[in-house]
Amino acid sequence: MSDTDSLSPIDDALLQDGYVRLPAAGLRAELGITQSGWADFARTWDDLGPDLYMADGGRYRRRRHATFRCEAGAFTCQPHQPHYQSRDYNPLNGDVQRWFDPVADATIALPATQAILHYCAASFDPDRKGDWHVEMHQFRIEAKPGEHGRPTPEGMHRDGVDRVMVMLIERRNVREGVTRIGAPDGAPMGEFTLIQPGDTMLIDDHRILHGVTEIHPVDPTQPAWRDALVVTFSSPAREGGPIA
Repeated sequence: MSDTDSLSPIDDALLQDGYVRLPAAGLRAELGITQSGWADFARTWDDLGPDLYMADGGRYRRRRHATFRCEAGAFTCQPHQPHYQSRDYNPLNGDVQRWFDPVADATIALPATQAILHYCAASFDPDRKGDWHVEMHQFRIEAKPGEHGRPTPEGMHRDGVDRVMVMLIERRNVREGVTRIGAPDGAPMGEFTLIQPGDTMLIDDHRILHGVTEIHPVDPTQPAWRDALVVTFSSPAREGGPIA
């Protein structure tokens, strides 16, 4: 039997394509997240602080940030620390230590959060042999009259890590926000839109560029936003890779 014969469907998709899309309904059922559990989890996005480091002058992004060590599938919270990235990956916001509000302890303790983190570990390190630097980012991108929301203002990019999970939490009164996938040389590989709460994408960051188009309000008189969770796994040698 070859090494690929024992791969899981996710392992196989990452190996073949460099990314995999996971529909919300099946994933949330697999994670055992109830409706009320999801509501408790999603509600924490209503308490994110502003991102004051946007070099484009925008005030359309809110976020919280946490770091963990994941060893043999077990997570340990790390002391709160700045998020740093090189301009080699992020020419817009790189080379600055950025302090964001920490992810609340109560949020980390939620069953949904724990289920998602352990799902990432099982997907990215199925043999549970790795020692990983893990970052968790809660994002809210707001679209307002006169200021479009830009989920990835740096455009198509890599995050400078090993693996990335992007999960949609909510789309409220917005249109567009299309996810685009590309090869390392920039060649387009497809596009799709995360629509349902829990729609998820897993990425091999060595092989895939990704980006999301601007969002615009459907009704400009009403609040509009796109909430997302991003979790990254880096080997110790790659710590400090960027998430815009």
